[in-house]
Amino acid sequence: MLKYCVRCVMPHTKPDLHIDEEGVCNACRSYEKRKEVDWDQRKSELLTLLEKYRKHGSNWDCIVPVSGGKDSTYQVIRMLQLGLNPLCVTSTTCDLSEIGRRNIENLQRLGVDHVEFSPNPLVRAKLNRIGLTEVGDISWPEHVGIFTIPVRAAVQYNVPLIVWGENSQNEYGGPAAATENNTLTRRWLEEFGGLLGLRVSDLSETYGIEQRHLLPYQYPSDEELQRVGVTGLFLGHYLPWDGLSNALIAQANGFVTYDEPVEGSMVNYENLDNHQTGIHDYFKYLKFGFSRATDIACLHVRRGRITRQDAIEIVKARDGKFPWSYLGKPLAEILEPLGMTTDEFIKICDRFTNKKIFKRDASGVLVKDRHGNLEKLNHDNP
Repeated sequence: MLKYCVRCVMPHTKPDLHIDEEGVCNACRSYEKRKEVDWDQRKSELLTLLEKYRKHGSNWDCIVPVSGGKDSTYQVIRMLQLGLNPLCVTSTTCDLSEIGRRNIENLQRLGVDHVEFSPNPLVRAKLNRIGLTEVGDISWPEHVGIFTIPVRAAVQYNVPLIVWGENSQNEYGGPAAATENNTLTRRWLEEFGGLLGLRVSDLSETYGIEQRHLLPYQYPSDEELQRVGVTGLFLGHYLPWDGLSNALIAQANGFVTYDEPVEGSMVNYENLDNHQTGIHDYFKYLKFGFSRATDIACLHVRRGRITRQDAIEIVKARDGKFPWSYLGKPLAEILEPLGMTTDEFIKICDRFTNKKIFKRDASGVLVKDRHGNLEKLNHDNP
């Protein structure tokens, strides 16, 4: 049976989440500790650190990895407000949406230098398929590239400081949520960056992809990192971090949201750039019994914006629907570059579905409604 946090609606099946003897998850405990933080002191620490890397015109002061989303737009705004000259670096998403392109262009209009790197789409489609079929994550190459491409740019352009956004382990719960984990390192990437045990080094030998085509997905060598002195800080360690506040600030600076809550979510202001995101979120639901609506509902419960009962009702209505479309693009079109049919996709879904969470009939076949949605076994809630 799924066990849920008594404060939010996160189940114990979430990787790296722990529920203590009082029934409270470590993500809620982590948020509790933020109330004790001296944010003025943290900002002072940030200013001191940034001054150390300020180039005074000789080079860019820092690299800001950007997708064009609300959070990366917020990061750029804050760096500009603090008087820095950032180089913004984008690792293009696997299936960039129209609204995603508009928000990247808006980010450029804020007044920054911007580099966009688009990996070989044929190789990336192979990696999308490998990620989906082997570890149940169509977004595997994107999860790797958003970390490796900015770091490679830092080495190439000799810019040691990379300003990341949130420490996801802090926001969503995990073992690297402690305050001392305020930097992103190779170890953090390998352990918490979403590789799911599928290493880049395995791809060439196992799947016949030439090593030269995997360069965008490889972290620079330790020697290169040491030569430049690359370090990455999490801005959310130094400034109060909140997705809704970030979205409001980004919107005030030209960021465009969707015209309705995104499929499988409960808001219209995040995950707007990649049509494959709906598939990624759905597989999280298949494996662990929760998805994006749960993630966001929990963030708002912790901040006192909605009650836990509100969250339960939202999650029941919005979470885990079969991804027939995302941002209006039909599933069949999203799968086409992978050379995959909808029927083949459904079979992969069934293979990755956690049979301990969802109902099956007498013959062991998963129970689905006419829209292809699964039915959970009886649990306390949601």
